[in-house]
Amino acid sequence: MAFYIVQFLTGLASAASLFLVASGLSIIFGVTRIVNFAHGAFYMLGAYVAYTLTEQFSGAFGFWSSILLAALIVAAIGVAVEMLLLRRIYHAPELFQLLATFGLTLMVEDLVVLSWGPDDLVGPRAPGLKGAIDFFGQRIPSYDLFLIALGPVVLGLLWLVFQRTRWGVLVRAATQDRDMVAALGVNQKWLFTSVFALGVFLAALAGALQIPRDAVNHAMDLRVIVDVFVVVVIGGLGSVVGAFVAAVLVSELNAFGILIFPKISIILVFLVMAVVLIVRPWGLLGKAEAPARRTPGLTVNPWRALTSNERIAAAIALLFAASLPFFAGNYALTVGAEIAIFVIFAASLHFLMSAGGLASFGHAAYFGLGAYGVAFAVKLAGLPMLVALLAGPLFGLLGAAVFGFFSVQLSGVYFAMLTLAFAQIVWSIAFQWVGVTGGDNGILGVWPERWASSPSHFYWLSLAVAALAVGALRIVTFSPFGFALRANRDSPLRSEAIGIDGKRIQWSAFVIAGTVAGIGGALFAYLKGSVFPDVLGIPLSVDALVMVLLGGVETVSGAIIGAIVYKTLSIWLVSQTDWSKLVLGAFIVVIVIAFPKGIVGTFEAIWPRRLSPAKPTAIASPIETAE
Repeated sequence: MAFYIVQFLTGLASAASLFLVASGLSIIFGVTRIVNFAHGAFYMLGAYVAYTLTEQFSGAFGFWSSILLAALIVAAIGVAVEMLLLRRIYHAPELFQLLATFGLTLMVEDLVVLSWGPDDLVGPRAPGLKGAIDFFGQRIPSYDLFLIALGPVVLGLLWLVFQRTRWGVLVRAATQDRDMVAALGVNQKWLFTSVFALGVFLAALAGALQIPRDAVNHAMDLRVIVDVFVVVVIGGLGSVVGAFVAAVLVSELNAFGILIFPKISIILVFLVMAVVLIVRPWGLLGKAEAPARRTPGLTVNPWRALTSNERIAAAIALLFAASLPFFAGNYALTVGAEIAIFVIFAASLHFLMSAGGLASFGHAAYFGLGAYGVAFAVKLAGLPMLVALLAGPLFGLLGAAVFGFFSVQLSGVYFAMLTLAFAQIVWSIAFQWVGVTGGDNGILGVWPERWASSPSHFYWLSLAVAALAVGALRIVTFSPFGFALRANRDSPLRSEAIGIDGKRIQWSAFVIAGTVAGIGGALFAYLKGSVFPDVLGIPLSVDALVMVLLGGVETVSGAIIGAIVYKTLSIWLVSQTDWSKLVLGAFIVVIVIAFPKGIVGTFEAIWPRRLSPAKPTAIASPIETAE
């Protein structure tokens, strides 16, 4: 019994640190509506800065003042980031803010390695709290008891700030209705800056307080950000008390999951998040989300099909790409095939985001299911390549049909986080079901047959499938189904009034996107000759988001350019410099600032398409559709 009590207390200690990070993220999102992917980077910076300061200043006063000073230093960095970067893009599409913070995360990862090196760093023990307390034969670290007490204290202080100060009232008002707060004369810029500073301070403080417990390393940011997103969504976006309750729940699940449910310990918190979102879409203590002011893919210009000249230009570009094997080497053809595959992947997500207005954070699930579908067909059933390739889209379709049915019941960031939860569930199954998937050893020996084994032949196959997939998605976009999908995206109430079943339309779009992503995953399995769980992971889903946003979510086919630019640049940088993340992150940030509508979206805004007057169509949409 004592062992379980100690395990429970260990979970509470972890919950305190998790609550600090999650409360900061929840506060920032509640006011600014920024999904701050860089929040984990500030947590990591807090740990590294605290390590450096505690090495310089000894004694109890030196240690605790270093912890506080580290959090203040990182908070000042956060203020600079908010003023120099985020202020410039507050009026850009909301997902571009996610893209900017992702670029910032990449930069911080390399800057940390450059400044502190790649090795793990072990910080000092907290003075006065180095020992442990005996509890019926079990030892409880004194520092863990300190963290357990700290969590409720911070929660109480935050409650007092938000309930008993004028600033807190303004923050709560901005969480409910930012436009009304602005109409009352409140300076939103400085309100946003102060909120961002507080959120970053809490994240950095959590990172600094971790140095007596864990080694400081450059993977801390991504390790914590997933758990933080889970906590914030379970608790309810904008709810500090909800973040506290969810932090305790998640930490205890992590503490006891490995003991009680060892086979599903990794999957447990995501199962809980999925159940919470299905039963209570706005989290345990959150409030129903107000209708979004803007939907991804919504602008004032109507979409139009390609003109004759543009079709000719697209055909010429495709012919040029098809001629690559006549003058390029095998390495270039392999890279070209990979780029073509990621064009398929990005185009499938782009269709869901642009025409459907649904931003999925877990789209890699269907790409990965496609890859595993091929691997199972080849290794378990011994099917030939052409037949096995059909297993990819089939697996993607089945996964999207099941997960999409529940996901489309939600909207906004809750939809995004439920897709993330489902993706992590699939990843966890692939990682832990070693007998079938091979776990982290993967499935090896998935090689193309002789007719597609040469780099040139496989490149042509990938390019042809990519062209067909993109073309099919464009046809769907401009079909009556596509018009109905975009009408529901732009105005659900008006589309329902004219007889459109919005949820059924969105679910169908989700299934289409998952099926196309499965096609890309099937080709990827043959390209690499193996399949590992990372094809289902969060980093791949983020890559797809980056490609879509770089190209321009408000365009019809911007993901093509986004995928080509992002994938080419990332592959080239890895071969040219050890600081590829720093350069790639800086490039992403510059693109976001200079081209807030994406590369293609900005090009279309600067150089409007010269079109003849549009002919009347059978469907006269009362809702402005996007360009």
